[in-house]
Amino acid sequence: MTTFFLCLLGGIFHADDTVGAPGALAYVVAALSAALVLARHRIPVIALAAATVCALLVTPLGLLPTPLIIAPVIVISYAMTSRSERASSWLLIFTAVVLIIGPMLFFGGVISWEDSSRLGTVAAAPLMAGVLGRSTRHRRAYLDSIQERARRAEETRDSEARRKVAEERLRIARELHDLVAHQVTLANAQAAVAERLFDTQPDKARSTLRDLLQTTRNALDELRAAVGLLRQQDDESQAPEPAPGIAQLSNLFGSFTQIGLAVELRSEGSDRVLPPAVDLTAYRVVQEALTNTAKHSTAKTAQVQLAWEAKWLTIKIIDPGPARRTDPQRSSGYGLLGMGERSSAVGGEFSTQRPASGGFAVTVRLPLHIADNPDRIQPTTRNGQ
Repeated sequence: MTTFFLCLLGGIFHADDTVGAPGALAYVVAALSAALVLARHRIPVIALAAATVCALLVTPLGLLPTPLIIAPVIVISYAMTSRSERASSWLLIFTAVVLIIGPMLFFGGVISWEDSSRLGTVAAAPLMAGVLGRSTRHRRAYLDSIQERARRAEETRDSEARRKVAEERLRIARELHDLVAHQVTLANAQAAVAERLFDTQPDKARSTLRDLLQTTRNALDELRAAVGLLRQQDDESQAPEPAPGIAQLSNLFGSFTQIGLAVELRSEGSDRVLPPAVDLTAYRVVQEALTNTAKHSTAKTAQVQLAWEAKWLTIKIIDPGPARRTDPQRSSGYGLLGMGERSSAVGGEFSTQRPASGGFAVTVRLPLHIADNPDRIQPTTRNGQ
């Protein structure tokens, strides 16, 4: 409708520089041109060609060529470049401009400066509309790309948050498994010893019960610390306890001595300070391996070997056996799985072996320095027979 009124407004200017009401044909041409604008998105080429033909009737109708009277051509030119990147769109617009002003230049007689400026404006209007349409299309594409990047960034943040939550849940599950398996195994063994000595050696039974009390107290403390990991980050009412490491192995061995499992430690090479994650992994692997020995083996001794190399720490826990009832490698628990996952998480290697002399051996190889980019670490887990 707007283009119809613009055409009529341009139709009041006549070629003899007079102003008057547009004739009946001017109404028809204006209505037809305005109707073509409605088809600018579906059939833009045909619409532009038909609008150009209508614009060619300006001179025969005795009307003055102005940008107002060719408004449909301008609108369709804008629509073509705002929706298409093809060079053919510009070729069609240039062709339309040449067809509109060509007859006026060659058949309009002497062209004055005023006529030249008017024709220049008529020629420039569709071209400027095309430039504006292209700019609009580029801006639209730019906004779409920003929205797409924002959407992808949101998806990445969500997936990263889910990944971190899953990793944290897995870490807490490992901690709970390690401490519960270890402390419950100790408590069970101490309770069995106290029951066996209760009638014959009450003093030793009482001492064993005191050890059992301390074991359960330690289990509660460790359980409380592990569950504390679930507290909100802004809840700092209770400071976290330092994580155990290689330095606490002597205390760990003492707890196994109380239930009748003597642990021998052998170390080769120069001790070094381990990264916190590697230090905790080393401690937990030794703890879980000795717990499996206490649960699944009839052995009264176990051996822990530490081999310090230039870039690696190799830990081997040897259970001389024989097995009590279940094979730890075929156990339905998560002990071996957890040890392998812990080792892989810091870029280490985990394996189990069954020595020819009998028993069971767990070997873990941990890096002394964690890589700056953990994604480049390619950890391996091997199960030997």
